Amino acid sequence: MDSEPYVDGAAVSNDLLDDFDDIVSFDDDGTLPGDRYLDREISWLAFNQRVLELAEDPATPLLERVNFLAIFASNLDEFFMVRVAGLKRRIATGLAVPTNVGTAPSDVLAAINTRAYELQLRHARAFADHVKPDLDAAGIHVEMWSDLNEADRVMMHDVFSTQIFPVLMPLAVDPAHPFPYISGLSLNLAVRVRNPKTNKEEFARLKVPQVIPRFVQLPDDDSGRLRFIPLEDLIANHLQDLFPGMEVVEHHVFRVTRNEDVEIDEDESENLIQALEKELLRRRFGPPIRLEITEDMDAVTLELLVRELDITDQEVYRLPAPLDLAGLFEIAKISNPELHYAKHLPTTAVQLLPTEPNMKPDFFASISRRDVLVHHPYESFATSVQAFLEQAAADPNVLAIKQTLYRTSGDSPIIEALIDAAEAGKQVLALVEIKARFDEQNNITWARKLEKAGVHVVYGLVGLKTHCKLALVIRQEKGGRLRHYTHIGTGNYNPKTSRIYEDMGLFTADDQVGKDVTRLFNELSGYAIEKKFKRLLVAPLHLRKGLVKRIAVEAENARAGKPSGIRIKINSMVDEEVIDALYHASNAGVPIDIWVRGICSLKAGVPGLSENIRVRSILGRYLEHSRLFAFHNDGDPQVFIGSADMMHRNLDRRVEVLVRLVQPDHLDEVSHLFDLAMSPETASWHLTEDQSWERVSRSDSGEPLNDMQDGLMREISRRRRSAR
Repeated sequence: MDSEPYVDGAAVSNDLLDDFDDIVSFDDDGTLPGDRYLDREISWLAFNQRVLELAEDPATPLLERVNFLAIFASNLDEFFMVRVAGLKRRIATGLAVPTNVGTAPSDVLAAINTRAYELQLRHARAFADHVKPDLDAAGIHVEMWSDLNEADRVMMHDVFSTQIFPVLMPLAVDPAHPFPYISGLSLNLAVRVRNPKTNKEEFARLKVPQVIPRFVQLPDDDSGRLRFIPLEDLIANHLQDLFPGMEVVEHHVFRVTRNEDVEIDEDESENLIQALEKELLRRRFGPPIRLEITEDMDAVTLELLVRELDITDQEVYRLPAPLDLAGLFEIAKISNPELHYAKHLPTTAVQLLPTEPNMKPDFFASISRRDVLVHHPYESFATSVQAFLEQAAADPNVLAIKQTLYRTSGDSPIIEALIDAAEAGKQVLALVEIKARFDEQNNITWARKLEKAGVHVVYGLVGLKTHCKLALVIRQEKGGRLRHYTHIGTGNYNPKTSRIYEDMGLFTADDQVGKDVTRLFNELSGYAIEKKFKRLLVAPLHLRKGLVKRIAVEAENARAGKPSGIRIKINSMVDEEVIDALYHASNAGVPIDIWVRGICSLKAGVPGLSENIRVRSILGRYLEHSRLFAFHNDGDPQVFIGSADMMHRNLDRRVEVLVRLVQPDHLDEVSHLFDLAMSPETASWHLTEDQSWERVSRSDSGEPLNDMQDGLMREISRRRRSAR
């Protein structure tokens, strides 16, 4: 993408919507086929299959393959807890279900269960047939009780007796003891025992304790091997100790997934935190939506579980042991550099380096000179975003700090910097999104910690989640002038995930951006209602409209014979209006590149619909998380970064922000990323004309294609070295 120099960043601020008042949004005029969308849930399962393919690939370092197996399992758990649970709830209550495929919602649910089951079986085979043998060859053994010799069994009996037995709580089921509550995602043993005196069979449930490592390490046998046994298998082979005098007839492992989505009526809630805490308690008791059982479970035990859990046959997943391979995260953490990805050390962004050796960096001076674009984890979060906020907290000339917080760690230096700033007498506002799914309790905890330190904590707008990533510092400069220093990012202010999530962020002292963000914070914390912003696109009011209008501009330019092009990097592409706009642009001749990590409901390469659209996906050691939007605009590129995916929730029910990049080198950098991602020399997955995902990792001659993430780390490291 060509770029031309700008005289001044603010000069191109453009009143983002007014520039295109003569361009109408695309509406479906009946020319697009009814079956033009891929089902979003099936597309998500295709994404998780791509994760599984990394685990199956012998070229992936062994312990990283173990990690991808665990990620697959964890991903699928959340998929059932939220997506499948939500679909079931909508079907049960008669609400509309966006199936995207023109079929009955119940058929969609059946297709999801069938495909998920196929993938879970493939996942289990990948571990048993490929990863486990390779672990054995590397001296890491996941043993079963039947694999142990007598000496090992004697030692493990002692481990069981002293470290595990005291923690166990067998629960009988009889007229005096109703069927116990089975917590979501817990591993359990279903045990049938017989009283030898009465010959009567009884049922008991035994929960596998989560406070003990899932894989128990065996004592060193001087072989140099690391050996582990699944906790549930160790317990299962000591059931006689738990039921003395009884005959153990059958025992089987099972696991229940529950609906753990949270819904609160904010309009009816006088206190949002109290309402949310009540809902979090209710979440534990959501209805079951999946029952995983070991493949050897007998019919009597299964019938009892299905009846007591009120679950359908369609929701039963019979799988090879061991269940819950998310537990493999423990194995993946084994320290063996040869079995992991080579270590990458992030650099400090060149523009943020001190001007003289041995000097401390001055972020305000650096950002005053020019906008700074940072790219994590290739460039360090700690020496950029974190250090910027720490300097702001300590600087006596800083008067105020305002920040949004969606997900962060409880011991985060970001939280500590905000507390330090408040204790130093600065005005500090933290907009905490306590409705961030599965982080609700954590967010409530550290929101209260911030409040106790004197930080002004607010929770955003009723009915909307605040998902945008904003930090604003107000500083008094020489002469008494107040200046805005702004950071707008694509990822959370979380130092831990910043090491594995790929994200971008813009630091700017541009006065217009500062004023835009100030007005937005006023809207979020008070009662202001803003209609327009200069360098920002803001959801839910303007973001979809602004993007669709830009897509329309590209279509108009293509029809007029002018150069055109659209490039979008996204986590999920679902929104029908945006997809239809892209289809119309494709039919107008606009070349379109979509770089997607997860869900993609858009069809690629279909003649008469999307023949000019290419879709690629890149998965690897880092989770691709940044959202980028680039429009050719007849040689005057419009490029945005931000937090919004093309999903209904992002565009209609969240506060999201995209900021326009204006410096030519930043536009070139984004263009370079797209060139790499779409290059035939880069390993990636391609969405084919039959709408399946094909992994392309080797050239026609069989040589491995380039790993884009490894290449970027080397490239950015060289950039730092050349700047010294």
